[in-house]
Amino acid sequence: MALGFPDIPGSAGDLLDVAVARHPEREALVASDGRFTYRELDDAVDRAAVALSALGVRRGDVLAVSLPNASDVVVTFHAAMRLGAVWLGINRNLAPPEKQFMLDDAGSCILLADAHVAAALSDGRASSGRTRVVTVSPDPKSTWQQLTRDAGTSYERVVSDPTDPAGIAYTSGTTGRPKGVVHSHRNILLPGAMLIAARGFGPELRKGDCAALTILNMQVTATLLVAQAQATQVVMDRLDPPGIAAWVRRERVTSWFGVPTLLHGLTESAEAGDISDGDLDSLVDVWSGGTYVPAPIRAAFERRFGIRVHATYGLTEAPTVVTIEPRDEPHVPGGNGTALPHLCVEVRDDEGAVLPVGHVGEITVRAQEQGPWKDCYSPMVRYHHQPEASAKTLRDGVLYTGDIGELDPAGNLFVHDRRNALILRGGANVYPAEVERVLLDSSDVVGAAVIGISDERLGQRVAAAVELRPGATASVEELAEHCRRNLAKYKVPEQWLVGVLPRNAMGKVSRVDVARFFER
Repeated sequence: MALGFPDIPGSAGDLLDVAVARHPEREALVASDGRFTYRELDDAVDRAAVALSALGVRRGDVLAVSLPNASDVVVTFHAAMRLGAVWLGINRNLAPPEKQFMLDDAGSCILLADAHVAAALSDGRASSGRTRVVTVSPDPKSTWQQLTRDAGTSYERVVSDPTDPAGIAYTSGTTGRPKGVVHSHRNILLPGAMLIAARGFGPELRKGDCAALTILNMQVTATLLVAQAQATQVVMDRLDPPGIAAWVRRERVTSWFGVPTLLHGLTESAEAGDISDGDLDSLVDVWSGGTYVPAPIRAAFERRFGIRVHATYGLTEAPTVVTIEPRDEPHVPGGNGTALPHLCVEVRDDEGAVLPVGHVGEITVRAQEQGPWKDCYSPMVRYHHQPEASAKTLRDGVLYTGDIGELDPAGNLFVHDRRNALILRGGANVYPAEVERVLLDSSDVVGAAVIGISDERLGQRVAAAVELRPGATASVEELAEHCRRNLAKYKVPEQWLVGVLPRNAMGKVSRVDVARFFER
């Protein structure tokens, strides 16, 4: 069942077919461990699908993957789609308890992981639960290598419906526990098609991405987008400025996404002489997002390299990009661009009424009602196992983002606040309630408030105010170590206050008052 638009299949599992038929010898994928034409990628995907079938993966099963940026993370994604499985990417930087929660909550049957992740999940800090962990490594004697080497390419491909679940992406909420956002095949295919239409991408595209491809949004805007453009995906395994510059220079990358921290790092590296100004000459389309792009960082990057930076706005529930700055129009200060062709972005009041241009309210997203792409968008399917949260976010076909902003007459979106107290540290989301929950798990802590404090380079840093139980003697370092054991490194507070916390009449800690203490 096709979506009804050219070159957009009904299932992500059918996505490679057109490129393989038209351009079998075109370069499809470049990674640190190999290069693949579309014909070779198609063969590798089939072998992976046979291997996953041998492991018992069936239609509708949740396949978890926690792998580094290399060819396997792309190949297994395509293979999961061909089997009708549901992809669950798990960031390797998460702490073992964070990984385990996602595995258990999603009910994953298999976890494909590198040796480091597999060991951490079985060393006593977390157990693998009912999920079978399969180690993916270069070792020819490993289970995965043997399965893919000995597997043929014959198996029963699943014909998925556009509305069938294709992926789960976890995002945190106000409870501090992550919520699993379920997306359909239609959801994950449309952003790539729309970005191709908006950006004018074609087979000449060489899209490089250094962000973790375990993030479903990255698979959407990299793996799926590139296959739809019948272009070349460059999987970058370096996050340091010299490493990024080397990838761009060597592979002649034309489009790249980088958070402001990376833009800042590249500029500083060029000024220090660690990279050459010409290393990025092949780039023609640079995006940034995940947090506000500070004007000084944008200006310094553009001045140094002569490359325009395009701001975006997006969210996991959309999924991914909602607005992006057009390539051929001047930058609007403070703006996050205009909506992709299939989306209608509006600002609404507390009652759900659409507000006029220039008024501040909640940002909402729904299907475009006119033009060639009208009525083709549908929001996320649901939050996994959370009907109340789903009903609050999805109302009458409208996605309520929880973010606050406004629109100008030209349709440019200006985002003022992100999800209430959300901290955006270097492009990574940190939810205060999640960090507070970990702090409160300590027997020494009776109260905690976590906020974001401004930082010129990262946008924000994580700060924590903690109230200890009477008689407790826990030091800041001990509290930080407790966080490091249970949270990803970027979520661990970097500034601390210890004392009696301000509370309201209901006994709830006032983050507003806590923020004032850090401002002093």
